[in-house]
Amino acid sequence: MSVVTETGQSPIDPASIPQRRLYTGATMPAIGLGTFGSDSVSAADVAAAVRGAVEIGYRHVDCASVYGNEAAVGASLEAIMRGGVAREELWITSKVWNDRHAPDAVIASCRASLADLRLDYLDLYLVHWPFPNFHPPGCDVSARSPDAKPYIHAEYMKTWRAMEALVDQGLVRHIGASNMTVPKLALLLRDARIKPAANEMELHPHFQQPALFDFVVANGIAPIGYCPLGSPGRPERDRTPEDTSPLEDPVILAIAEAHGVHPAAVCVKWAVQRGQTPIPFSVNPRNYAANLRAAAEDPLSDDEMRAIAGVDRNCRLIKGQVFLWKDGQSWEDLWDPDGTITPP
Repeated sequence: MSVVTETGQSPIDPASIPQRRLYTGATMPAIGLGTFGSDSVSAADVAAAVRGAVEIGYRHVDCASVYGNEAAVGASLEAIMRGGVAREELWITSKVWNDRHAPDAVIASCRASLADLRLDYLDLYLVHWPFPNFHPPGCDVSARSPDAKPYIHAEYMKTWRAMEALVDQGLVRHIGASNMTVPKLALLLRDARIKPAANEMELHPHFQQPALFDFVVANGIAPIGYCPLGSPGRPERDRTPEDTSPLEDPVILAIAEAHGVHPAAVCVKWAVQRGQTPIPFSVNPRNYAANLRAAAEDPLSDDEMRAIAGVDRNCRLIKGQVFLWKDGQSWEDLWDPDGTITPP
């Protein structure tokens, strides 16, 4: 008789989930549960999803202070550990937000996340965006902070030194970057005392970022992929008419039919087998169970992987318009498309 959890889903053995070995020797589960719920999902619903996800076998949870739900997630984590899942079995990530890049603020923000999450340490702490550019919640894509500025490497390194201090203090086991580009990462690798263990970046079949992906892998940095399903639930602010959806791609649909799964499962399988760590978000137990199962069972064939490699449309969905500075011409200015960093 099969076991069914309180969510109505059959558990998946965490030992069956592939692991990523970081340059430190630590291992990180190759799929995590994202916790960005946009404005449409309450903190309580996200916290319930975290508890249900760990109950069925997830051991990796991706958080951030700006998501506004870490205190609720922390209550779930506390209950999970009280229920018998050891802290050492969990991989918990958080991120410092853009208005907290000053060194003292980095330390304070990390301590606040630890208090909210009810943890003594984080497995991974990321600089959420490389720009200290604040925007108010709910603003539209035309919003520009008067204090916003392009990437300034010397300023970023002040933030990074505080990240390194968090490792020294034992508050964080690993540090990493997010939404970085090849030229920015090259400078960080040149100047860091503790190099990034991971770079979190948008990765899905319609936005495969091969140059950035290859760069991070070649430099021993683990690629963590957000929007792995093409972010069907992303806020309206992040939608543009030219966006495409991998869940509607004919190649993905055909592979899904051949495997008898939803197209989302194909996106997860592709991500895990390619070597990145997807962090899909869902509060639906059936969906987050299916995502975890996709990482553990019924792999795609080499031919199917090659077919998905051919559907890349270079379609960035999270463009980051609100992080532009006053004189920024286009959201592309954030991403160094010509391989050079916009000068301050």
